[in-house]
Amino acid sequence: MTILGISFDTPAANKAFAEKFGYTFRLLSDTERQVALAYGAAEKKEDGYARRYTFVIGADGRIDDAIDTKDPAGQAATLL
Repeated sequence: MTILGISFDTPAANKAFAEKFGYTFRLLSDTERQVALAYGAAEKKEDGYARRYTFVIGADGRIDDAIDTKDPAGQAATLL
């Protein structure tokens, strides 16, 4: 299983965030909002923040589930 996080922040900001909170998974930068728009986590390129979703992607590369994430830390533990 691979866990990735994606935000609108720059790579440098994501690195600092991961180091501050001790994240061991990769945080990807979507500064142009391309992923958020494609996955429905943003409605327009000007959105300041993405909606929090957890996407479970199967071995075939297709989305198996899209979960509106209310508690990111707790939800990850539940899914694992």
